[in-house]
Amino acid sequence: MATSPGRIRADGLGFWYRTGVRPAFHDVSFDLPAGSCLVVVGPSGSGKSTLALAVAGLVPGEIPGEVTGTLTVEGMAGMVFQDPASQLVMERVEDEVAFGLENLGWLPEAMLSRVPEGLADAGLPGLERRRSQRLSGGQQQRLALAGVLAPRPRILVLDEPTANLDPDGAATFFERLGGLLDMKSATVLLVEHRVEAAWPLADLVLALDRDGTPIDVGAPGDVLARSGERMAAAGIWLPTETVAAVSGPRITAPDRSASPVVIADALRFGYERDVPVIRDVSVSIARGERVALVGPNGGGKSTLGRLLVGLLRPDRGQVHLAGHDPSRLKPAELARLAGYVFQDPESGFLANTVAEEVGLGLMPEEAARMPELMDRLDLPLASFGARSPYRLSGGEARRLSLAVALVRDPAVLVLDEPTFGQDRHGYEGLLRILRDRSDAGTTLVTATHDLRLVRDLDARIIEIEDGWLATG
Repeated sequence: MATSPGRIRADGLGFWYRTGVRPAFHDVSFDLPAGSCLVVVGPSGSGKSTLALAVAGLVPGEIPGEVTGTLTVEGMAGMVFQDPASQLVMERVEDEVAFGLENLGWLPEAMLSRVPEGLADAGLPGLERRRSQRLSGGQQQRLALAGVLAPRPRILVLDEPTANLDPDGAATFFERLGGLLDMKSATVLLVEHRVEAAWPLADLVLALDRDGTPIDVGAPGDVLARSGERMAAAGIWLPTETVAAVSGPRITAPDRSASPVVIADALRFGYERDVPVIRDVSVSIARGERVALVGPNGGGKSTLGRLLVGLLRPDRGQVHLAGHDPSRLKPAELARLAGYVFQDPESGFLANTVAEEVGLGLMPEEAARMPELMDRLDLPLASFGARSPYRLSGGEARRLSLAVALVRDPAVLVLDEPTFGQDRHGYEGLLRILRDRSDAGTTLVTATHDLRLVRDLDARIIEIEDGWLATG
């Protein structure tokens, strides 16, 4: 079933969503030879994901809008979306990988061997019968990768494919992608903020500005030499810089001997019978403390975070949040005591516009905080208030989810992979806001693979592995 890679050519390419106020991107031109890799970089909202969708044939095929210029793609493309859960369609893990193979006409005997190979390659051995929607965000990303890579497509379109992967998983993925490129097994378009790992794979780099205008395109070294300063000014992460902590006063460590605001005692929880995700975990977190939940994909970080703020009720054990059982509080009471920023921000959106989403159910004094907060998150209401939450870029949607939680000024804030999809400016703004809230007494609990954020917040590390408390 081996295939040869295909060529991708764009000449003056642009796309304008039917509901957009400006083109998502425009005047993009490049010629990517078969078997080569194009790395696309740019700040949040610059059109990177839309360009990926165009190469994969989904715009304007599935999403209405106007195309300008020309695009030639030689061969069928397999795509991994920025939100991996959005492309999972089958109930079981093994069926998800088999689904794509079956649609491409693979014979049953070939599929029988390829499915477990694909899952093992993606780091999911032994999970064939697990329910797809019960996987962690990182495991779902691995499953999406397995489903796309299994048929060995001629063209791979990868939109932030490692954003939810733990460091070991990301390193393994980039190593495997490098092997595919070395063997000229596929042509790759890669949208990636982890440029330090992606840059060495690139034959071409395309840098887009905030308004979708090309900054530069060419060989990686040439682009960096010609346009590095302009790229940095736009908020693009560069591979040559050692990123220091964002300037500002050092956060004062809280007094952990004071009365804790969060107490978890012998928690046990599982989504499926006899498949525990959290196993006898006990933690205590002080007011104003900064805690990082770290560990491998599927270890239980997100689940523990949800248990701590009452979004899940433990099968055994107890949680006390400021003296309350959070799982028994009314939603309005819980929202002012604790905030949760989802790994998939769209799963928490309820309104039709950004302004309505942030303002939903606010008291007058809370609503008064909206304009300044949205400015600080680089989502000014004048520009974003009337936009649909579902038409934001991944980084913008994540910042909106943060705004929804922060505007109520909760005592405890749990963030699940908050830096995923963030450009440099977004990261710096996020860090400053979290520092300010911590200094004011907000307790921060962050489930993350971003060790840069752990360092910059000077957070206490709690490591969760296979549901057990490893450190902390």
